[in-house]
Amino acid sequence: MGDTIIEKPADNKADFNQTDYYINRELSWLAFNRRVLEEAEDHTTPVLERLKFLAITSSNLDEFFMVRVGTMKEQEKHGVVTPENKAGMTPKQQLEAISHKAHEMVKLQYSVLNHSIMPLLASHGIGFVKPHQLTDEQEQFMRTYFYDQIYPVLTPMAVDASRPFPMLLNKSVNLAVMLESEKDGKSKVLFAVVQVPSVLQRYIPLPSEDGVSQFILLEDVICHYVDFLFKGNRILSVQPFRITRNADMTLDEEGAEDLLKEIQKELKKRKWGSAVRFEITPEMDEYMREILEASLEIEPCDVYEVNGPLDLTFLMKFSSLRGYDHLRYQKLPPQPPADFIGENNIFEAIAHKDILVHHPYESFDPVVHFVTQAAEDPSVLAIKQTLYRVSGDSPIVNALAKAAENGKQVTALVELKARFDEEKNIVWAKKLEKAGCHVIYGLVGLKTHCKITLVVRQEGQKLKRYVHLGTGNYNDSTARLYTDLGMFTCNEHFGIDASYIFNHLSGYSKPPKWKKIEAAPNGLRNKFLQLIENEISTSTEEKPGRIIAKMNSLTDKKLIKALFKASAAGVQIDLIIRGICCLRPGIPGISENIRVRSIVDRFLEHSRAFYFQNGGEDKVYLSSADWMTRNMERRVEILFPVEAEPLKARVKEILQISLKDNVKARELKPDGTYVHVEPKEGEKRMHSQIYFHAAAVKNTKKIQQTPYMKQLKPKTHIEES
Repeated sequence: MGDTIIEKPADNKADFNQTDYYINRELSWLAFNRRVLEEAEDHTTPVLERLKFLAITSSNLDEFFMVRVGTMKEQEKHGVVTPENKAGMTPKQQLEAISHKAHEMVKLQYSVLNHSIMPLLASHGIGFVKPHQLTDEQEQFMRTYFYDQIYPVLTPMAVDASRPFPMLLNKSVNLAVMLESEKDGKSKVLFAVVQVPSVLQRYIPLPSEDGVSQFILLEDVICHYVDFLFKGNRILSVQPFRITRNADMTLDEEGAEDLLKEIQKELKKRKWGSAVRFEITPEMDEYMREILEASLEIEPCDVYEVNGPLDLTFLMKFSSLRGYDHLRYQKLPPQPPADFIGENNIFEAIAHKDILVHHPYESFDPVVHFVTQAAEDPSVLAIKQTLYRVSGDSPIVNALAKAAENGKQVTALVELKARFDEEKNIVWAKKLEKAGCHVIYGLVGLKTHCKITLVVRQEGQKLKRYVHLGTGNYNDSTARLYTDLGMFTCNEHFGIDASYIFNHLSGYSKPPKWKKIEAAPNGLRNKFLQLIENEISTSTEEKPGRIIAKMNSLTDKKLIKALFKASAAGVQIDLIIRGICCLRPGIPGISENIRVRSIVDRFLEHSRAFYFQNGGEDKVYLSSADWMTRNMERRVEILFPVEAEPLKARVKEILQISLKDNVKARELKPDGTYVHVEPKEGEKRMHSQIYFHAAAVKNTKKIQQTPYMKQLKPKTHIEES
């Protein structure tokens, strides 16, 4: 992949289908996760934040194996080659390349943990100890803790002729135990498994000296006292292992009489899918390894030896260790959006003008208030909202339930197929139904991924529609961690379109002729293709066309080919893509006018924003959709224009500042590698996320607080770039 050299086409009739022009989707995703791992490597990142990035890297890999690798193994098994295979690799070739890259990544991950992060933690008095390193006081504490808190939860599972190998839970950490039993003077080797309980905390704080924080891992404690589970036998060996299973759900939506029940049934299967990854430590002996590989039906290429604790996702919680704020990022508290300051009523604020909010630099609270105030406002007649992912105790869900109890017409589209949030969404759906809300579970064969809220309000003799449209989820927790954009408006045309969307989702109405919005799966891709084609037609040598597109992923071949065509016509294209990018930039005559950047930083870049020069009459859009085939064909998505000039200017500035980032940005090279963008000679450092927070603070300072916003009073100390 790193040696790819592509010659310029011999004539202008380039074939945009050549596989060399595309980067394999799975390898591009692994390259993204490698960029996440770079944040854990970075010595300028505070050490506890580095642990977070290690945890994120592990969590990402878990999902990748459960979904992408699991699906690909099924494809290889049945000889399937998907039409999305733009880079020309068979499932077998992809699995081989994935295995190579993933093994490299895991090796680096543990090298960073053991040789860089752990020594640094130790210098701050934080560390993990092994059982043989315990002091007498710690040993006594640990023995009591084991008997009181751990031993009652454990279940030893023998494996023999009458007790087959147990079905082990997906992503669970387990202990393989080799025993020697002696009966009638004869010894016999036995095998057993002990599951490390996920209900217990993975790390246990130990009694330590002042200024020192020492911990021991749960599995190490169980290993140390495992003989209490197998009294009368001699322990020969005990080693931890972990399995990852195929967790991609296969739903027959057309044949399902009740989608809710069908998903609940599939969720149970997810825990017991075929094993796709087997993680062990180097200390495991060959005999034990062979038993486990045979029992789990795992291939040698799917075995991962890790030099350290299995399942580093526990480091996410560990990084929140109290008393060590100096080892974390300096806080950047969300600011109250300036356009809401000076308004006592959120509907009055929106009635004055369209309002743009930029999370997490600006608070998500106005989005919550939009729904909570609507729930209590006697003038509000109806609330309609799409819910894709929501937080644990969602104030928005609670407000919708309250609105229904207050007699308002409430419609909630709860997407049951939001991957790995299915169970949570089922709980919310039932809660809303009990409160009297009209709950819709989406359309057959499609995921409803658009983010839209409609509030219908009686104002005098007229009904007025207020709308919120966003690029992110209605999740107050992730809104503090994800960068997203949202727009409030009471523009009549947006209101009409919002009603169309909900009528289409809840009834049998055909897709309408939109006033402002464009939607997938019917017309969104065509809209983007038209905008790109328009840029080609208005481009001249004196004033080349210009496209800036910010998104999470780019995989759709039709859109990539359109970008190739635009580049070949001289259109200047900048893509800001956090994750997967299947487009190979910098190919002479094909993509030499396309530049691709990725920003990986403390906040997850999640917003989707698009700029088209349009011959000098700029067009700016926000969307719920990435440029992926699934978003264009298998999801309900929306694209909406930003038309108010001050708001357009803000979105354009956000895109421009993102392109100027030379602290956390990486540039995609033609060979598929990413390199850090360094400041040019004489160029100032631009850390885009710090810049955006500073701008939010500056805007807030300009305006006097009012009763409506007092509860959002911000802190003003910010980190300097």
